[in-house]
Amino acid sequence: MKRGMTVSKNVAHDIFLYLAPQKIGAINCPINFRLSYGETAYIIDDSKPKVYFYDSELKDVAEKALNKAMHKPEKVVMVDVSGKEVPFAGSIGYEEYVRDKAETDPEISRPTTIYDEITRLYTSGTTGMPKGVPLNNINEILSAHDVLMHFPLSPFDRTMNMTPWFHRGGLYAGGPNPSLYAGASMVVLRAFDPQMVIDYIEKYALTFLIGAPVTLKALCEAQQKNPRNLEKLKGIVTMGSPLEKQACMVFQEVLTENIFNGYGSTEAFWNTFLRPQDLPEMAGSAGRSCTDDDMAVVNVYPDRLAEPEDIVAKDGESVGEVVIRAAGKCSYTYINREEEAKAKYYRGWLYIGDLATWNEKEFVTIVGRKDDMIISGGENVQPAQVEEILNENPMITDCIVTSVPDEKWGELVVAYVIKRDPSLTVGDLDKFCREHPMLATYKRPRYYRFVEALYLTATGKKVHYKAKQKAEIEMKEGLFEKASSI
Repeated sequence: MKRGMTVSKNVAHDIFLYLAPQKIGAINCPINFRLSYGETAYIIDDSKPKVYFYDSELKDVAEKALNKAMHKPEKVVMVDVSGKEVPFAGSIGYEEYVRDKAETDPEISRPTTIYDEITRLYTSGTTGMPKGVPLNNINEILSAHDVLMHFPLSPFDRTMNMTPWFHRGGLYAGGPNPSLYAGASMVVLRAFDPQMVIDYIEKYALTFLIGAPVTLKALCEAQQKNPRNLEKLKGIVTMGSPLEKQACMVFQEVLTENIFNGYGSTEAFWNTFLRPQDLPEMAGSAGRSCTDDDMAVVNVYPDRLAEPEDIVAKDGESVGEVVIRAAGKCSYTYINREEEAKAKYYRGWLYIGDLATWNEKEFVTIVGRKDDMIISGGENVQPAQVEEILNENPMITDCIVTSVPDEKWGELVVAYVIKRDPSLTVGDLDKFCREHPMLATYKRPRYYRFVEALYLTATGKKVHYKAKQKAEIEMKEGLFEKASSI
């Protein structure tokens, strides 16, 4: 196997699909199971896997994606935890695939090195289409070391990562990467259920739990309703969205005093960290730089990247862009995206695209995005991609996509739309988005507002931050219309 690709919910088979490529010098490429079949086909063509594994619950998406893709993998394999599904034509079951494989280590054509790519993750590009982030053996090892230091994690721990393993945080923060490296035990959670997780903490004596703040809120409700013994829990690490102070205090009271928060990216894993000693006082900030990383907040210019030394004042008010230097955890490139790499990497620093302030102790607080990206339920949504798809509808003149705050998902995608056809309805738009092959369900707008004009600059460029400010106000005023299938 030269390169393998997996589209799957968390399942024990993923452990083998993560380790096997490392044995033979191949590349493991887990991809987001929430993507549409068109987006999945794009990734297949971009990475050209030799073997493609799919979850039986995602059989329809996988088959459509493979039919749409130009590249055709040599082997297509279905992983079925139910034992009831039949592979679609042209694919085989996992058990059949491994039945005749040797139990001895395979021979490889050349020794692997620390610089060989071993994992490839996909993150959103500036136009919304995913871009491949290659990670080599040294990135794997030092990412594991990072977790071992910050938890700390030992062979005697038992972890559960509640986030999907196609994410950097899912795979690397208490997921397969550091847990297997340390010799710790893992409990695999296929789908999040708060009561089940609370039960598992007690049943399996879990020591570390990893998830987004929204999942921790659900765990608190489950624990308060039906308490379990959580005394073995050493800590919970949150990621994916800011940790609010009030929520942090509840987590500390109901679940464990030891709450951690990590901030980072697919490209460089986590790079700032909040430790239990920082909380709840510094909740709301992203923390300070991790042990092996450098972090700064630099000025923003319209036509160039700031020099890494060109920092904003450490006054908690001046806004700049977060830049990261994490050579051990970052490969500083993208697959087939040289121009995008030039826009993100400069002089050994990653220009992450987040806008922030920092104080005299170098605690970073995120205040927004340079590129207007939306983060809903921990998933990245690029407004430009959604706008492009909406504008394919002949009943629309133009639109602007932004977000509003949401207690459950962090942000909800919403759209301002100018009608071309007066008969256009929100139901028409929602149906159009649901049926579009290139738009994942989590990216579709949940609310719409029909308007006569959009927020534009004098040169006609869309001003997303103004739309976002207005949307929050108008949502509270009830001026948006909910998509009927929300």
